[in-house]
Amino acid sequence: MISVKDLTFTYTGGDAPAINDLDFQIEPGEIFGFLGPSGAGKSTTQKILIGLLRDFKGQVSVFDRPLTDWGQDYYQRVGVSFELPNHYLKLSGNENLRYFGSLYEGSVHKPDELLGWVGLEDDGDMLVSQYSKGMKNRLNVARSLLHDPELLFLDEPTAGLDPVNARRIKELIREQKEAGKTVFLTTHDMSVADQLCDRVAFIIDGEIKLIDSPRSLKLEHGKQMVKVEFGVNGATEQQEFPLDGLAENNEFQGILRQNSIQTIHSQEATLEDIFIQVTGRSLA
Repeated sequence: MISVKDLTFTYTGGDAPAINDLDFQIEPGEIFGFLGPSGAGKSTTQKILIGLLRDFKGQVSVFDRPLTDWGQDYYQRVGVSFELPNHYLKLSGNENLRYFGSLYEGSVHKPDELLGWVGLEDDGDMLVSQYSKGMKNRLNVARSLLHDPELLFLDEPTAGLDPVNARRIKELIREQKEAGKTVFLTTHDMSVADQLCDRVAFIIDGEIKLIDSPRSLKLEHGKQMVKVEFGVNGATEQQEFPLDGLAENNEFQGILRQNSIQTIHSQEATLEDIFIQVTGRSLA
């Protein structure tokens, strides 16, 4: 779906490249996460892939066609949800979607349907100037889906959302994957990436440090241990055991038989833990 080789971009007046020699490929039907802190190069890469930044070095192809060969027809096939909402504030949510829907050549989803997908079905007639930041973000996501695009670019799609609406948007993204769509997701929220992405790329200072699936990363970097918390005389104690040979570990078996077990957890690393290990930097 997307192929990137030796991609480099320097902003006018910049002393160093914002991104430098990026190489990655995204397969059809994949949710690909681009992860890193603010200023790492996530949004610059996305802006290149959606055609907002042109003077890049390297090779980029989308839909098996060089990105530079695409014209306005490109936007009939891709949907974009920017991190910063960009709506017509003096129009309602319904009016925004009707207007943007009129820009596409083919059929589009009805505004009421889209608003229902993102939990704004009761707010469609409200002026967008009265929307909260989270509501504007959800309207962004709805607008990106107007024309049923094959490829979605989502920049921090759950930013500013409460847990209920964040879950709604994550489920909507999963539904797009199930429908065969490809998703390029940029975020600094490692829990979102862990829940959604087939593969993730860690980017820091404009360079990709690692690409792999969240599961593979956690298995490689996590501790091969299991931690048991259990009650003893009204107090909580905990102990760790190696996963290897756990079934034959007499001490582990004794704890299970003789105590009230409160929790048992394998000690896999989180994506944020791994990011810090690999890059030496936090996500702040």
